[in-house]
Amino acid sequence: MDVIGLKAFAAALSVGITGMAAAYAQARIGSAGAGAIAEKPEVAGMIIALEALPEILVILGFVVAAMIITQLK
Repeated sequence: MDVIGLKAFAAALSVGITGMAAAYAQARIGSAGAGAIAEKPEVAGMIIALEALPEILVILGFVVAAMIITQLK
């Protein structure tokens, strides 16, 4: 495998792994948040904000992938 192929594979891994990690985190936050909202409805806004935080991980993974892809030459 050449260097360009390895860099493309690394870019794919950076998006794929961060996507799976964010999905796992959102599943855990969602299930815990549903229980918290059932007990205290006033925490709904905080749970929604916490549910959005793992998306930052995916965005950062995409930025790393874009940086790797632009250096393919």
